[in-house]
Amino acid sequence: MRLTLPPGDFKAYLFDCDGTIVDSMPLHFVAWTKALAEYGCTSLTEELFYSWGGLPVTAVVDELNKRDGLSIPLEEFAHRKESLYYELIHELKAVPEVLEEIHRTHGTIPFAVVSGSTRESVVKSLEALGILHLFETLVCAGDYARSKPAPEPFLLAAERLGVAPGDCLVFEDADIGIQAATAAGMPSVRILQPPERAVLALV
Repeated sequence: MRLTLPPGDFKAYLFDCDGTIVDSMPLHFVAWTKALAEYGCTSLTEELFYSWGGLPVTAVVDELNKRDGLSIPLEEFAHRKESLYYELIHELKAVPEVLEEIHRTHGTIPFAVVSGSTRESVVKSLEALGILHLFETLVCAGDYARSKPAPEPFLLAAERLGVAPGDCLVFEDADIGIQAATAAGMPSVRILQPPERAVLALV
């Protein structure tokens, strides 16, 4: 299935990673639920997990702590969740239509990854698929002060590539990522999330 792209002579592609390039969200959900259970939290449903897509780990844990009256340690949990994800990474697959577009366009314009995940997580995910070398730069958690839906991550990627924001096309699966792209003045392509793709497969 080919992606439907907006019209335009784009000079750079900016990709979110989890759920956009790599079909990692189901694996992340398993890691999240396992890690949270170790801290006595069982309230993260799949629906809620996807609705919070794109938020930093610490922001999600902070919200769960407030909502459920918990005191999950942010940094400790983040490391635990990541380690559980890495145990599953051998199962990782690409989002087919996005990978097709990457291979079709690679070499004609520069690519960047713009993610709310850690650099280590992004690198491991892209290495697992053998495509890390296809991207000129990675913009990850810790590279910017304000995360999505703020435009800063995408604007930083455009600056690194030397391309005007309006000449960049963003690929995103999360609503806050689309909001960030719009705030940065960049057109975007929304990638369906696993539950949405599952519904389409039944039609």
